[in-house]
Amino acid sequence: MLTVANLTKRFGSHVANDNVSISVRPGIIFGLLGPNGAGKTTLIRMITQIIEPDQGTITLSGISDSERNQRIGYLPEERGLYKKLSVIDQLIYFASLKGLSHAEARMRAMHWLERMDARGWESKKIQELSKGMQQKVQFIATVIHQPSLLILDEPFSGLDPVNADLLINVIREIQSNGTTIVLSTHQMDQVERLCDDIALIHKGRVVLNGTLAAIRSANATNRLRFAVQGQPDVLTDIPGTEVFARGNDWIELSCAHGVQSNRIVQEALTRAMLLRFNIVEPTLNEIFIRTVTDPTIESQVPV
Repeated sequence: MLTVANLTKRFGSHVANDNVSISVRPGIIFGLLGPNGAGKTTLIRMITQIIEPDQGTITLSGISDSERNQRIGYLPEERGLYKKLSVIDQLIYFASLKGLSHAEARMRAMHWLERMDARGWESKKIQELSKGMQQKVQFIATVIHQPSLLILDEPFSGLDPVNADLLINVIREIQSNGTTIVLSTHQMDQVERLCDDIALIHKGRVVLNGTLAAIRSANATNRLRFAVQGQPDVLTDIPGTEVFARGNDWIELSCAHGVQSNRIVQEALTRAMLLRFNIVEPTLNEIFIRTVTDPTIESQVPV
């Protein structure tokens, strides 16, 4: 659906994007991740033709340059709503910019207000709404024209847990209808719930890129977690391990380099009644922090 090839963008001496290449498969939710200042927003602005790259190409399958305005929906991190305009007039106006008639825009706006638990807000001005309510309105303005490619930059900003769950369900519905979604957020738990593929940008370069499963596999931990019958104290001094974390009936051991996990499991079996055990899969948050804080990491692209 979207192919970015060797994209570079400079602002004076600062290189915002350095030879960036990513590929987004049709119909998936693609996580675009990175710390503040990594170059994510610059990349998004080039995809949406707000700014032009210095070099490289951006290809949208089945969407010509002249169609981008009608076929792309972009929710920026910064709000772009008119504070003194009513919610319904705001939505109709933004829909008209995407080519919808007044009648069609109003019908779709009322549908989306109902779907987002926002019915009754039609006549309220934006300045009267909370931050979370404004975020809902801006989201509706982004999807009201039924885009083929939806780009969401920090869509959960200002939302409480209930409304964040509502938005997650709506995003999944939009995906199920065939829309390709690029999601940029710092909330790694939401990425793990939603995304099929991810790319992590750090200092303007892609340092991780691939399916979530492949990236987790490539960044496997050296930790084992045991749930035991009784107290787990008997497992605290197994040679070649250190206690990473523990609870009342479980313990997580970190294995020294070169220590085989099978040997640790066999030793644990002789010491305690094991209810279950597993190799600890790293969270995306752990992978994110490890990658952006490791000065030796240049690029990791799992197959």
